[in-house]
Amino acid sequence: MSPPTSPAVRLLESAIDAGTVPGGITAHGRDPEPVARGAVAPGGAAFPADAIVRIQSMTKAIQAVAALRLVERGVLALDSPVAPWLPELAAPRVLPRPDADLDQAVPSHTEITLRHLLNCTSGIGIATAEGPLQRAMAESGLEAGSAPWTLAADEWLAALGALPLAGEPGRVWRYHHSFSVLGILLSRVTGSPLDAHLRADLLDPLGMVDTSAFVPEAQRHRLPPACAVEDGELVEVEPAGAGPLVGPPNGDVSHGELVSTAADYLRFLRALRDGELLSDEHLAMMTTDQVPSSVKQPDSFYPGFWDGTGWGFGVCVVTDGEHRGRWGWSGGFGTDFFVDADGTIGLLLAQVEIGEHLMPLLEAFQDLPTPPN
Repeated sequence: MSPPTSPAVRLLESAIDAGTVPGGITAHGRDPEPVARGAVAPGGAAFPADAIVRIQSMTKAIQAVAALRLVERGVLALDSPVAPWLPELAAPRVLPRPDADLDQAVPSHTEITLRHLLNCTSGIGIATAEGPLQRAMAESGLEAGSAPWTLAADEWLAALGALPLAGEPGRVWRYHHSFSVLGILLSRVTGSPLDAHLRADLLDPLGMVDTSAFVPEAQRHRLPPACAVEDGELVEVEPAGAGPLVGPPNGDVSHGELVSTAADYLRFLRALRDGELLSDEHLAMMTTDQVPSSVKQPDSFYPGFWDGTGWGFGVCVVTDGEHRGRWGWSGGFGTDFFVDADGTIGLLLAQVEIGEHLMPLLEAFQDLPTPPN
């Protein structure tokens, strides 16, 4: 008799049957094994268990670990300015309010530090308010989106440094761009592209052979298409085995995000959970709320984000309710993970853009019952 299907697998199968995703991979348990179901695209080939997927913002947890490991070696300090390595951000100017005219910006009283990048309080991030800053970011190629940045790392940071901050560092929370800046910081501090530093310090030692800034040409057949919803239908927005993430990039993408596999990311989560990558002190800081309550303004992200939720270093943390103590985060193309206080790991890898269509699946995934020991 075959073993009963787990709730995580049943949830994925239900989402496939409903047409929410064509297929994906899930894992749930203390030391879970990944299970693939469905197809890479509607009517397409089976979704392989060793698929190389776009993890997008799940990269942030890996970057945070890499930064904290440099702190533990004395190379960086949490509260030291990053300007010595990032002169583009050495004299930031700050808007009096996020929707103000750019010429109203004044010199910042606070320098940007590593801590500000890790907890997204640098004043740099997605422009949530309509106005001149939002338009200027769009015109400069600085909008966050599903595709890789159109500018190479140094050009991107120069364009970013030419614009004012949305608020004083340490006093506002803005998502995303701080970690692109962090990637460039890690690159400049170590003297090598971010991908090379991660490879030497984390990925190779952990055996994460398929985690990288790009998919090698020889492995392109393992990259599923990326889908989005248009007029109620799933459509491919990045092709299988092709697109900007296949083959070595033309320029430095230290500000970009990674591709990975279920096996690789589970290795990372187990090692992090079990204290193999960071000291107890820094692991606790990373996975507990590091954002002051005064900074958690309703307009800093999507409505309700701060309800029972905080932000550590590169991960969201649950501060109240049934899952208190959980930490994890998602990626823009339908990837998600969490680690519970009891050590339970959850992983979901699909390749459908996050939006209203996908949110019920992610919410149900977050509500999975704790599996028996």
